[in-house]
Amino acid sequence: MMNLNFPQSWLGTGLLLLGLSGCATSPEYEAGVTPASEATQVSAPTSFQPVPMQYNPNQPTFDLVYQSWKGTPYRLGGSSRRGIDCSAFVQVGYQEVFDRILPRTTLEQARQGRQVPLHQARKGDLVFFKTGRTLRHVGIYLGNREFLHASTSQGVVISTLDTPYWRRAFWQVRRIE
Repeated sequence: MMNLNFPQSWLGTGLLLLGLSGCATSPEYEAGVTPASEATQVSAPTSFQPVPMQYNPNQPTFDLVYQSWKGTPYRLGGSSRRGIDCSAFVQVGYQEVFDRILPRTTLEQARQGRQVPLHQARKGDLVFFKTGRTLRHVGIYLGNREFLHASTSQGVVISTLDTPYWRRAFWQVRRIE
């Protein structure tokens, strides 16, 4: 038997992801649409051979990024676990999950991808806020009107767009493709 040593905080997330992975649609195709080249044959298979599950517990997700960075204090210009600002946190999250390097500043990140309406936001989209006359803030949308970010007052946290502060400050959603 294989011995897997995961932090206890990952166990629930890993089991949840393991349970959900069988229902996921391939990201290359629209839900429910399968290219003709991949359509299944109606004829019965001649022999059955089980295929091992392709679950990789080390595959980064935004949930794991959050667990890893949770509570890290905010530090303007910071990019380490001793302190990180919002754009550096988004940069780190995108690199860990998508292996994609985003620009370092919030304004440079706000020029990436394309703008989408808030009601069309998907997990992984960037959410931007105007928090002052010239100040901007960025986070990673998680779905259900929640986003992951480095808060100036609480460090790395998950917040909801429904709080009055974030609702007033909301600026735009951008999809990085």
